Amino acid sequence: MTTPHVVLTPRYAEAVQYASELHAGQTRKSTNIAYISHLVGVSSLVLEAGGDEDMAIVALLHDGPEDQGGQVTLDEIRARFGDRVAHIVEGCSDSLSEDPEDKAPWKDRKVNYLGHLKDADDDTLAISLADKLHNARAIATDLMITGPGTWDRFNTSADDILWYYESIVENARERQANPFLVTKLQEAVSNMVTVPGLDADERETTREHPRSAWWHRGLTWRAGPVLSVLTRIIGGSRCLRESV
Repeated sequence: MTTPHVVLTPRYAEAVQYASELHAGQTRKSTNIAYISHLVGVSSLVLEAGGDEDMAIVALLHDGPEDQGGQVTLDEIRARFGDRVAHIVEGCSDSLSEDPEDKAPWKDRKVNYLGHLKDADDDTLAISLADKLHNARAIATDLMITGPGTWDRFNTSADDILWYYESIVENARERQANPFLVTKLQEAVSNMVTVPGLDADERETTREHPRSAWWHRGLTWRAGPVLSVLTRIIGGSRCLRESV
């Protein structure tokens, strides 16, 4: 019998409980789905990519400081789960402000975060890729099901979202990051700009004008093409996180 690459201990179960309590009142954007679903999904991807228990725990906690308490939460994570976990969680956070109103504008935070990822350690990069992969699959799935109204759920434009995700992919490829995560993320991002039933020219229009292209040919949704795309988006959920 093949030996698993990692055996999770009660420490991981403690992290699941802590994350559940930390995000107890939080849902995925525009849904009533518990936010813990995203954190467990990212943790699963990290394990699939070969991550160890510390990294799987980081995946559960990576949004804690950014969304729930800032530096105070990061300090508690350090006390409960150790320096390595806290270091990676901090590296995955684009803000440690306790008050969300104190955060810098979306574009400024993302530009700074992209610069940070160029020099971030491999563990931090892997967690970030798993996080973006889970989110990109969710966006692609919602686009297949609900259409261009999906973009309205974000606090920035579709162009900016695509720019951000494509920049993440480009950086990961340049750094020769974890091949499982890079390949799956590139596929998910491609699905974000690939509309079933459009030819090559129209798909380029989708990339340049994400919203208007959906109605370029008066596209009628049919179960066949939608399902064929959904089968390639394994693990994506019909929901979006509050911030990209």
